[in-house]
Amino acid sequence: MPLPADFQFSQSSLQDFVDCPRRFQLRYLWDVAWPAVAAEPIEEHERRIQHGLSFHRMVQQHLLGLPEDALVRMVDGDLARWWAGYRTYRPAELPGARYPEMILTATVAGYRMVAKYDLLVMQPGERAVILDWKTSQKRSSSAALKLRLQTRVYRYLLVRAGAHYNGGAPLAPGQVEMRYWFAEFPESAERLPYDAAQFDEDALTLTDLITQIAALGDDDFPLTSDERRCQYCLYRSYCERGVQAGQMDAMDYEDAPATINELSFDFEQIAEIAF
Repeated sequence: MPLPADFQFSQSSLQDFVDCPRRFQLRYLWDVAWPAVAAEPIEEHERRIQHGLSFHRMVQQHLLGLPEDALVRMVDGDLARWWAGYRTYRPAELPGARYPEMILTATVAGYRMVAKYDLLVMQPGERAVILDWKTSQKRSSSAALKLRLQTRVYRYLLVRAGAHYNGGAPLAPGQVEMRYWFAEFPESAERLPYDAAQFDEDALTLTDLITQIAALGDDDFPLTSDERRCQYCLYRSYCERGVQAGQMDAMDYEDAPATINELSFDFEQIAEIAF
């Protein structure tokens, strides 16, 4: 099955391909729904996913003007602790215009690439800061975050398609910074500045990656050689890589399935933003 001409890439789909080409094929090309769990214990894992979704909604509501005191009365447990950290460290309180849950899109290698940002803070003519909230149990290393497709896609797309939020002027890579804020580690946000060399490298990498995927046939999507990844993949039994899910407390952010944020919106509703 050739890649559909209207296929839309995201950081999640590209990361899935890099992690396991077969997972990309099953999830995005064949749309295979497989009854499996990502991690054990099941109830705790599902609870944490729902708390992550709830936290993202709470931050969005706060940024849209809902009073903090009204929000804090709605939560307990992990959510209350994460919210207390958010209120203490104020990661979103940066000077500039704030755009929560903002979406950008541009054409790369003939296909649409889309990203949904937790928060973009713009100081027109000066700088643009991308903020992303993480509720994972473990904090990823700086080196791992720099290599993640989310980092590369988000910063690259902002330079490509963010002029509308910069008074109509294109953003230079040096004006862009991405920050990850970890709810479990509220005092240690990760700041990842950008520059022209990184932008050029990302442009080449993303273009080559999409071109490679578009050239593949049905038999060209192999299973990952790193079977550790299969522990947290919904398709592990489909691919005969085991039936038991990995333990949640051993799961890194890099293992976590893409459920929060990116898979919850309809790409078809997004108007194309030209480069």
